[in-house]
Amino acid sequence: MHKEHPEGGGYERIKAKVTLREILETASSFEKTAFEFYSGLTERVSKRLRPLVEELAKEEQGHFDLFMQLSARTDVQTQIAQKVRIPPNDHKFSDYIQKPDLGENPDDQAILQYAMAREQAAMEQYSSLAEETPAGAIQDLFKYLAHEELEHKKELEKRYYELVHSGGV
Repeated sequence: MHKEHPEGGGYERIKAKVTLREILETASSFEKTAFEFYSGLTERVSKRLRPLVEELAKEEQGHFDLFMQLSARTDVQTQIAQKVRIPPNDHKFSDYIQKPDLGENPDDQAILQYAMAREQAAMEQYSSLAEETPAGAIQDLFKYLAHEELEHKKELEKRYYELVHSGGV
């Protein structure tokens, strides 16, 4: 007879965990994709949105660089091998590893909507990972990135409001 595993059973707990190395690889891909997305938009967005998109590309490249530097550090190799619980919103984060096709002439509103959703997913993911990760350099990085993504989202919301409600910047 097939026995159902209760929620939180041993098998479910094991299945719901990944190594911090795997998480860092996924997060690195997320940040690299973000950099490529924003960099690819710089010549195709309106002039009023271009400085924001350029700044976001630079920020995302910086986040990617932080992951690369952290992964190379010898003092965190033991921690990187540890398993942590997969955050419940992991699927939303993973969805943004693929770049959307916004066409040759994307409109500012569509770009801002996508970017706000992307930053929200990142902020939620990094916040959850900070809660699941043991104290140390990796947790500090996740806390820092959660804050950074929140700040990006606030700036995007401000620009979106200006665009939609005030007729532009």
